[in-house]
Amino acid sequence: MEENELAGRMIHHESMTASTEEIGELIVALLPRLRRFARSLSRNQHDADDLAQVAVERALRHREQFRAGANLASWLFGIMKNAWLDDRRARARRGEVALPEDSGEHPVVTPADTSTSLWSVSEAMNKLPEDQRLAVACVLVEGMSYKEAAEVLEIPIGTLTSRLARGRTALAAALSDERVGAAP
Repeated sequence: MEENELAGRMIHHESMTASTEEIGELIVALLPRLRRFARSLSRNQHDADDLAQVAVERALRHREQFRAGANLASWLFGIMKNAWLDDRRARARRGEVALPEDSGEHPVVTPADTSTSLWSVSEAMNKLPEDQRLAVACVLVEGMSYKEAAEVLEIPIGTLTSRLARGRTALAAALSDERVGAAP
């Protein structure tokens, strides 16, 4: 069963109370999307794996807070975003840096992918301001609706559309600059 269909099982049954096993199945189906979103947030594969694990643990520990009829994916993305913010605040208090600028880590691809355009997109995404990067990751990468993305990011839809428009423009400019620079 496709991951969106599986997650949709819970969304469409208002009166359904899911067991821990059912929620676990639904979360497992969403893991690829959760890991991808975690990489967009953290921009580091190892931190992304930790973040995905923390989000799943929190979701399972607080599963009674999930409202029947709500979108499980949006709920999990919100938990992940909050876990990421918590981690950033803790690191700031400790004076730690999550990822050095020149570490070579990228959210979606590795240097082995340099022959593909994915590397260019990943580089361009990395250069976006955080608010634009998160809007682009939610809507363009994860395929969330504007409403879902706004809820996950806890911002008004108008703010989301503005950030998304600026992010798209910046990505298009960065990618066209790269094509012009690569032309013989």
